[in-house]
Amino acid sequence: MKDNLLVLLITLTSFSVSAQQNSLGIFEGQADIGTGTKAGSGTYLSQTQQYIISGAGTNIWNNSDEFHFVYKKMKGDFILHSRADFVGWKGVDPHRKLGWMIRKSLKANSAQVNVSEHGDGLTSLQFRRTDGAMTEEIRSKVDSANVLQLERKGNTYTMRIARYGEQFVTAQVANIELGDEVYVGLFVGSHHADANESGVFSNVRISVPFPDHEKVAMTLGSDVELAEIATGNRKIVHSVPYSIQAPNWTPDNKSLIFNDEKGILYRFGLEDSKTETINTGGVTSNNDHVLSFDGKMLGISSNTKLGSIIYTVPTLGGVARQITPLAQSYLHGWSPDGKDLVFCGQRNNEFDVYKVPAAGGPEIRLTDAKGLDDGPEYTPDGKYVYFNSVRTGMMQIWRMKPDGSNQEQITYDNNLNNWFPHISPDGKWIVFISFLKEEVEPGDHPPYKHVYIRLMPITGGKPKVLAYFYGGQGSMNTPSWSPDSKQVAFVSNSDKMPK
Repeated sequence: MKDNLLVLLITLTSFSVSAQQNSLGIFEGQADIGTGTKAGSGTYLSQTQQYIISGAGTNIWNNSDEFHFVYKKMKGDFILHSRADFVGWKGVDPHRKLGWMIRKSLKANSAQVNVSEHGDGLTSLQFRRTDGAMTEEIRSKVDSANVLQLERKGNTYTMRIARYGEQFVTAQVANIELGDEVYVGLFVGSHHADANESGVFSNVRISVPFPDHEKVAMTLGSDVELAEIATGNRKIVHSVPYSIQAPNWTPDNKSLIFNDEKGILYRFGLEDSKTETINTGGVTSNNDHVLSFDGKMLGISSNTKLGSIIYTVPTLGGVARQITPLAQSYLHGWSPDGKDLVFCGQRNNEFDVYKVPAAGGPEIRLTDAKGLDDGPEYTPDGKYVYFNSVRTGMMQIWRMKPDGSNQEQITYDNNLNNWFPHISPDGKWIVFISFLKEEVEPGDHPPYKHVYIRLMPITGGKPKVLAYFYGGQGSMNTPSWSPDSKQVAFVSNSDKMPK
């Protein structure tokens, strides 16, 4: 299976290189590091947003390096992420390497930090503290990791690696001074001066995180991404230098609906990439939003003087109708028959799941456990409402009957807090967003954290990581499945403002 995929990628490259040979995607340059090695190459495939890099070189080790480098210059803190695979199972040498690297200069003996996947499966954090010094290494216990992440925070560098689908394992090195401006990029080395090896890099992201010293506000730039359920391949379809949140996928497969930081709703065309404002009848401070199953109506949570109130409005725009008289009311789900809405409501200083007629009327409390119950959403057959609850200590996924009966826990993670379950239109899968226990309290879902989107069968089983990214609040608060159940939409974040 893997060989077939890589043969396909090489075939694609042969047709694409001539048209894209001058493009390096998010990078600025490329170079063969070291002397006397066979020339390497780097190519960006815009259609798939992948990089194909070939490189030779005797090694990346000891006091000098030889490899091919595709890079850009950066300052400050950042997070580097990619899924990386060698082309072919066997190479010219088991010690071939690919990965991310941060260098003080392009000199062969430069101080540097890298995360390397080796041809024999070894994955490690390697570093040269000063120019010409001997390379040091921290080896991971995880072999054949193909999800590689390298983060710089001041003079501390953190490696996060995983086999795709699994959670990250980390290692860290501190007190390495490479200077403020560094060379950042992807590399491939063959471990031979006269033979190239090639690597395929997918889901390549460089994220600039929110400054720790500033008060957290939703101000970072946003990428709207689509992730394939079958492969985990991701594609950025829309990018802006400000906050947009919570994409819904319309049932006609033509558009995404999201809001910006001011609460204005927009429709984004998946075919023409055009963005247009949705008229919500004067209700303009919108947050969570949910489409009815037939796609004709849009339910919205809007911030008013009283707090968050739920309204409904035609998806094409029109006069908004108030549904809940009380705040706080945060909408998350619409029943398949269009008759009911489910939401998280704060009543008497307690957050619970409530149901209310979509036409307006008395609300019904569905949960009464102590602690936060949030994120309710119907299954497409209408038989269950899934939600997240903190009642057992960690935030976990639960489900119940639409009348609130038979409440049962679905996930049992002791190191992750799980939020906002979304059920695929075919009723087979659940996706949800997971926050790290060491970063986030169970009852909170802040922005700008290391998060996962995880996937599990609705029949149960071990969740699989679908996407690794920097985001959180606003990334996937609302139903975001494609109509064919093959993709999900979400928002990742990075500072995109020029420095």
